[in-house]
Amino acid sequence: MFSMASTIKQIAVLGSTGSIGRQTLDVVRNLSSYFNVVALAAGQNLDLLTQQINEFAPRYVHCEAEEGLSNTGCEPLSLEEIASHEHVDTVVIATSGKSGLLATLAAAQAGKNIALANKESLVMAGEIITREARASGASILPIDSEHSAIWQCLQGEAQSFVRIILTASGGPFRSYPPEQLKQVTAAQALEHPSWQMGPKVTIDSATLMNKGLEIIEAHWLFDSPFEYIRVIIHPQSIIHSMVEFADGSVKAQLGWPDMRLPIQYALTYPERLPNPELPRIDWDNVPSLTFEQPDLNRFPCLRLAMEAGKTGGTSPSVLCAVDEAAVDLFLTGTIRFTDIARLVEQVLTEHRTITDPSIEDILAADAWARQRTDKLAGEIA
Repeated sequence: MFSMASTIKQIAVLGSTGSIGRQTLDVVRNLSSYFNVVALAAGQNLDLLTQQINEFAPRYVHCEAEEGLSNTGCEPLSLEEIASHEHVDTVVIATSGKSGLLATLAAAQAGKNIALANKESLVMAGEIITREARASGASILPIDSEHSAIWQCLQGEAQSFVRIILTASGGPFRSYPPEQLKQVTAAQALEHPSWQMGPKVTIDSATLMNKGLEIIEAHWLFDSPFEYIRVIIHPQSIIHSMVEFADGSVKAQLGWPDMRLPIQYALTYPERLPNPELPRIDWDNVPSLTFEQPDLNRFPCLRLAMEAGKTGGTSPSVLCAVDEAAVDLFLTGTIRFTDIARLVEQVLTEHRTITDPSIEDILAADAWARQRTDKLAGEIA
């Protein structure tokens, strides 16, 4: 017997046509008696959104490409209106980059359950969002596999941890010499060895920026000092993260690298529901589990993210903005793979940090960083 059976969760999926959004709806599809999709929000993929609307019949919808929405029978709302709507109790923030920030803040202020896959929201405005969540009683339920693993490891523990260990696959280039990294193409960088993700997160995984952003996110999610958080490379991506306690014990959460696992845990918490579509580890064929230290010289984005997180204020917002802009430039062939880190370091060096920023300060820093990145990229090109 599962207690959720008598309570259908009313969910909204922001970023429903992206990688995490599609996998979220796959979980909902396989556990349809537990969820009602109240709202869907997408970017430009109107065709896929229309298919999702036909299948899940949401009451509210958002799409940046608004043409055609009038024929769906759904009420169009902004991301912030959906995230804070009285008919929604759980909001899945599956958008990438800055686009999820204000919606996450609105959900936090409205006291919602926030199933969060958009790490940039906490990186940019973690202090503000967590403060608003505490005031309203909102719950932030991490979808990132690493933070979900930490969250699961902390269940049932009366005492605090002494160390968080974030695992990283190392991406497709962890053994490349520095000179070879300069020749990496977008097509190569999009071939992640373990995970199926959207293009932004996949490139961030290749530069290890993703892991740096996760350090900052873990700092806010688990109220952890930065010195308590470390990263270790685990190429097999079976151990999703670990937590060390005062007695030296280390708890780890393991699972096949499939984002539907942490998505389902966030949506069904505190229950664990059977889902025959989710993969199981075949222990007869598991490769050896290996670990190595990250190379901060080869992958400077990890170092730059850690430094920005420790600096705090508007620096993490600048970090996110430059990275998002630089990844777009790399994907369009405007800059090289190694130029991503160069741009991040240059713009962070030029930035004058505001130590106690408002949300307006954070957005202004974001806008400045994007403009500066575009100018510097033009000089590189």
